[in-house]
Amino acid sequence: MKLHWYIDHDSQMTPIDFEVTRSKVKVTVKMLGELGLLAIDVGEEDGGTGLDYLAYAIAMEEISRGCATTGVIMSVNNSLYLGPIKAYATPAQKETFLRPFVNGDRVGCFALSEPGNGSDAGAASTTARRHGDQWVLNGTKSWITNGYEAEATVVFATTDKSKKHKGISAFIVPKPTAGLSLGKKEDKLGIRASSTCNLIFEDCRIPKENMLGEEGFGFKIAMQTLDAGRIGIASQALGIAQAAFECAIEYAQKREAFGNPISKLQMIQSKLADMEVQIESARLLTWKAAMLKDAKKPFTKEAAMAKLAASEAATQVAHQAIQVLGGMGYVRDMPAERHYRDARITEIYEGTSEIQRLVIAGQLLKEYQAS
Repeated sequence: MKLHWYIDHDSQMTPIDFEVTRSKVKVTVKMLGELGLLAIDVGEEDGGTGLDYLAYAIAMEEISRGCATTGVIMSVNNSLYLGPIKAYATPAQKETFLRPFVNGDRVGCFALSEPGNGSDAGAASTTARRHGDQWVLNGTKSWITNGYEAEATVVFATTDKSKKHKGISAFIVPKPTAGLSLGKKEDKLGIRASSTCNLIFEDCRIPKENMLGEEGFGFKIAMQTLDAGRIGIASQALGIAQAAFECAIEYAQKREAFGNPISKLQMIQSKLADMEVQIESARLLTWKAAMLKDAKKPFTKEAAMAKLAASEAATQVAHQAIQVLGGMGYVRDMPAERHYRDARITEIYEGTSEIQRLVIAGQLLKEYQAS
């Protein structure tokens, strides 16, 4: 199956262009919900599709192969928003913040990163203090995907600074809520139709019942959520890589030079072979991580390996696709330049490649120390 539809927009958008793009996104998200793609591993009893994480990984790859923007919207709702709520929410919380978010009518988002902490997830400067039967949140969260469209967010805030990362707690904040405002939409290199913005909390009051899990469990919830989310981003990266590869091989078979299709040239064949090896290797790592999660076995290392391999494969394959296309790869007449722009972020969000290497090394040292 080949997917050629996508949502993207130029940096110089008129208000009418913006409204058209937003309308397209809304329609697309509703379609995803109707197909069961926004809550793939949520049980049928909660309105979800009731499939496993391997099914989610495959679906993520195929959707991202057609449109990486749609893929990340789908990933955030499945992995980062519904994931922790499914695992830690009370029945009452699920009724309000899970079931209405499975069919495409609403989407959620995940607020962990901050302007000053980057990859240091344990250094949350956003605070939450108890005031009677409410929690009062203050601080700023940055790089929030789905920030404008989301109708609820999982937020991580420090409730006890003396305990460092063990003093972080998780909360569910509905949107809109008094005291919560949105920063400007970031003008990004790729994944352009997905909104990314700051969430700004200024004496934002939520009921005490909106704490997710136990007090002080926030860092644990965040790390578990990111482990699962990395499988989703690995799958997104695979979709981008596959699309770039297909663009390159199709062009190589049609473009002639020196009297033959350039696919006959050894140098082009070498590029295509390397691209295929990178994609298939990353795909197997991603599926292994998903299957370990489904089997309820540890998968932290494997998820980090999958995310690292797939994101770097996406960047390299997209780069080589442009080389195969030459000048045609650099213009918007062909999708290769979009794949190149979209691929780059997969090495950054949900843990940079540098962080993935630290996670992998940390898990390895634990394994060998234990043996």
